[in-house]
Amino acid sequence: MTWTYKGKEVVDIPPEFIGFVYLITNTTNDRKYIGKKLTQFKRSKKPLKGRTNKRRYTVESDWKDYYGSSDELTADVEALGKDKFTREIMFWCTSKSELSYIEAREQFTHKVLESKQWYNGHIRVRVHQKGILKE
Repeated sequence: MTWTYKGKEVVDIPPEFIGFVYLITNTTNDRKYIGKKLTQFKRSKKPLKGRTNKRRYTVESDWKDYYGSSDELTADVEALGKDKFTREIMFWCTSKSELSYIEAREQFTHKVLESKQWYNGHIRVRVHQKGILKE
């Protein structure tokens, strides 16, 4: 199953975005999960001989095959099969702060902790205003 955004299939991530907030829906019982996913990870290698600074580079994340971090959701995906789930990108984000804020905002808006309709078991967020306000 692929990711969709506004009804269209997503093959590549636009370069200006570092991640997205998503909604995964179990089509057999309509349970849902809201989460966030980075599209790239930063990695580093040891410094070269005689140098002190690490060599930094980015690698693409596993976003194409990702089905959330909830253990309950992962168990259902394995038991029922990936074809029983839809994966929808709700928002594209340009910073980690924006990504965390929008994920938490959507989780609170949908009251994911107040119903068994949601796979979400907790909401963790730490966001600073600096990354949210647009200048």
